[in-house]
Amino acid sequence: MMDLGLIVSLISGAVGGNVAGGLMKNASLGTALNSVVGVLGGGLGTTIMGMLGMGGAAAAATGGGMDIGSIISQVAGGGVGGGVLLAIIGMIKSAMAK
Repeated sequence: MMDLGLIVSLISGAVGGNVAGGLMKNASLGTALNSVVGVLGGGLGTTIMGMLGMGGAAAAATGGGMDIGSIISQVAGGGVGGGVLLAIIGMIKSAMAK
């Protein structure tokens, strides 16, 4: 069974990827690929935040449960991670097209 925190992170990543794609038209890969890249970035962003000891990933992993602080942390980590990964991949795509 999937962890609720992981689901929140992945959904937030998909949203973050699509928001980044909407804001940076030259980096957008289309809705479907923006979502896929966002999901990957969301998972990575939340994992990195957990490894750094920030936020909900560490609390949820240690049995701390899902309080509002950990949910907000996972939404932030997932959304930012999804947006950042999409921006990086979009820049690479743009550079390769030249």
